[in-house]
Amino acid sequence: MRQLSKAFDAGVSAAQTSMVNAGWPRIRRPDVVDVAGVRVDLAGVSQARKIVLVEGGSDQAALEVLARRRGLALGRGALGIVAMGGATSIGHFVRLLGPRGLNIPLGGLCDAGQEDHVRGALQRGGLSPAASRVEMEACGFYVCTADLEDELIRAVGTAAVQQIIATCGELRSFRTFQRQPAHRQESVGQQLHRFMGTRSGRKSQYARLLAGAVAPALVPRPLDRVLAGT
Repeated sequence: MRQLSKAFDAGVSAAQTSMVNAGWPRIRRPDVVDVAGVRVDLAGVSQARKIVLVEGGSDQAALEVLARRRGLALGRGALGIVAMGGATSIGHFVRLLGPRGLNIPLGGLCDAGQEDHVRGALQRGGLSPAASRVEMEACGFYVCTADLEDELIRAVGTAAVQQIIATCGELRSFRTFQRQPAHRQESVGQQLHRFMGTRSGRKSQYARLLAGAVAPALVPRPLDRVLAGT
């Protein structure tokens, strides 16, 4: 066991040296690097069986709930879900974690509006040609229709989502939001989507709740597929 530990420590040390030499800044702890403003624990990710890259904290929150519902282990030696702080940072993460870096199996989710950017980052990072959505999916990356919140709202249903909002004591706030001139002409689905982004922490809160409420057979395809290969 001690020999295995030493071997792992040596591997992480080599990864640290490689990343720092390549220009990744360190943060206090020698095993943590800053990737586009996001702290990445090299010791943790080096042990992951697979890393799923997502855009933000709400995407991470939803996938973690769905993974646990499927009995998937999270963390070291298992599945890691990493929020990049925006899809535009994916090139940095692929360079660090992908075949030209730590060579960890990768997958990911992105919003439809970021598909072209993500595809280009995968190509530059050496993951695959990724010239089409089919090729993106072949290397484990899936595109949400609009975004993850939109996928979950449609899967759970607007009536059920409003019941969840009521359980959280925010139905009156949502009704007030619906009456605002800027939102009166929107569909209920659009109103729910926008409402979830109006307060700090609300998007992640409802991402967890909707991921916990969606029926297993109705989990949106991108979320289902990105976890299916883990």
